[in-house]
Amino acid sequence: MADLILGIETSCDETSAAVLRMDGGRATIAGLVILSQDVHRIFGGVVPELASRAHVRAIGPVVDQALADAGASLEEIEGIAVTAGPGLIGALLVGVGYGKTLAWRLGKPLIGVHHHEGHLFAPTLEDATVAPPFVALLVSGGHTVLLDVPAWGSYRVLG
Repeated sequence: MADLILGIETSCDETSAAVLRMDGGRATIAGLVILSQDVHRIFGGVVPELASRAHVRAIGPVVDQALADAGASLEEIEGIAVTAGPGLIGALLVGVGYGKTLAWRLGKPLIGVHHHEGHLFAPTLEDATVAPPFVALLVSGGHTVLLDVPAWGSYRVLG
């Protein structure tokens, strides 16, 4: 049987959850829900307090839907990964708090994920052969950076 990992992302203005099926070292997305927040449009940018409040309302239903789409239950989850930073502090606290609570309740490990490193690893979900060395352009909210990636976990800022 494959291991299931629940991923939670609340770093800015989208509440997201995914269930990853880990089988033989290969990860596939079994369920994915991304809920964007439209409330910020009238302000011309993200309002941190509104983002946090929207995450509080959305996190439970988003996680529930990701599990349903994966045909999985919380009891089948082997670990919980959650974005731990960088991002809007209030928004991050919602996801981390929710993830910590689930991990404690289920007696499962909690894995804090660096938001930007998650972007670097994301292509491996589509193509498991993607591996360093490479140059990466990382664009995420107010964080744009060009990186030299000689090995996983080793990054040098180029610009």
